[in-house]
Amino acid sequence: MANRQLRQKAKELAKATGYLPYMIERYLALWGEKETIQFIEACEEQITTSVRVNSLKIDAEALRTRLHIKQVTLKPVEWLDEGFWAEFEGSPGSLFEHMLGYYYVQGVPSMTVTKVLDPHPGETVIDVAAAPGGKTTHIAQLMENTGTVIAIDEDRQRIKSLESNIQRCGVSNAIILRGDAKKLDRLGHTPDRILLDSPCSGEGLIPLDPSRKTSTSMADIRFCATREDQLLEAAVNALPSGGTMVYSTCSIAPEENEYIVDEILHRHPDMRIVAIPLEFGSPGYSQPYGVELNESMTLTRRFLPHLHGTEGFFICKLEKE
Repeated sequence: MANRQLRQKAKELAKATGYLPYMIERYLALWGEKETIQFIEACEEQITTSVRVNSLKIDAEALRTRLHIKQVTLKPVEWLDEGFWAEFEGSPGSLFEHMLGYYYVQGVPSMTVTKVLDPHPGETVIDVAAAPGGKTTHIAQLMENTGTVIAIDEDRQRIKSLESNIQRCGVSNAIILRGDAKKLDRLGHTPDRILLDSPCSGEGLIPLDPSRKTSTSMADIRFCATREDQLLEAAVNALPSGGTMVYSTCSIAPEENEYIVDEILHRHPDMRIVAIPLEFGSPGYSQPYGVELNESMTLTRRFLPHLHGTEGFFICKLEKE
C-alpha cells in the first residue's frame, strides 16, 4: 500500500472506529489492512478475567474447591501452573479468599513475565517499577519466600498498594525501596535476576481501557521510549556477568519494545536475547515497519488481542555473557 493510500485508509478507519489516525496508520504499516481490522474488532471484546493462585498460602486444588462453592469457575492456563482463567459471578476482588491473599487478580501476560524470569529459591532478584506488586508477590511465591526480592518504585502512592499486596499475600522476603530506578546501578547489590516491566504508553491495554484509543500521541510514545531506554540501560549496568533479566511492557508499539532492545544490543555486545522455553504468544518483530533489527528479536514474544485473546504485551529475556 502506497504512503498516500495508507494515510487515506488510516483516516477512514480512524473515523469509523474512534482511534487517532496516526495509530491506525502504524497498525496498517505493521500488519496490513486485514489484520488491523481483526485487531480493532478484538479490542472491542471483553478479556476473560484471570487469577494467580498464591502457593504461599494455599494450593491450587484447595482454592479451586473453595471457589467452586462460590460459583467461580477456574480453567488452567496451559503454560502457567499457578495461572487460571476465571469466571466470577461478581467482583473478583470482593471474595474473602482474595482478602486472605489466596489468589491475585492478574492478567495472563503479566503472570507470564515472572514465569519467564524463572526466579529460584535463595536468589537475589530486583523488581524494577514494582508497584502495585503483582510480579513482586509472584517472584516471592516462585522463590518460596527465600532469598531476597528488592522491589523498587518511585511513586509514593503506588508504593502503598505494593506494601498492601505484599502483606496480603504473605510475602516475607521482600524489601521495598522508593527511588529512581534509572540509578539502579548505584544500588550496590549484585542480583541474580532483574525484572523490568517498564512504565510505558499502555497501547496494549485498549481492550481494558478504550480511552487509550485517543489518550496518547506519537510524542508520548517517544517520551516513553526514551524513559524505557534509560531504565533498561540502568538495569543492564546493574546486571552481573551470567545474570538474567526480563524486559517487558504492556505496549504493542515496536518503538517501545523491539527498537529499545535492539539499541541495547548495539551498546552492550555482552548482552544477548535468549529463547523462552514456554509456548505462548507469537514471535517478536525483526523487521517492524521494514526496519532491519537484530535477527534474534524473533526470540522475544508478543501477546496481541486478536491472536491470543489477551491485552497486548511484549516480553524479552536477556542474559549477560
